[in-house]
Amino acid sequence: MAADDHHSDYQHGSMDVREQAETYALFMGLTKWGSLATAVILLFLTLWFAVGAGFLGAFIGAAVLAGAGVFFLRSKPAH
Repeated sequence: MAADDHHSDYQHGSMDVREQAETYALFMGLTKWGSLATAVILLFLTLWFAVGAGFLGAFIGAAVLAGAGVFFLRSKPAH
């Protein structure tokens, strides 16, 4: 029976998880930059159409947000 089968070839901690770690890092990066892009587009369209700041005002506001977002969200150098 299955209850008698306590022997396995699996060794805890020996599995190569490099692919999973790379996939997770890619997902987190896409989420981070995708969220920034969504926020920039949303701010641009809101300022342009809802607030009436005009195209130039909306562009400047979106550019400031994009610049600040890139500054704060960029990857930090490894020590």
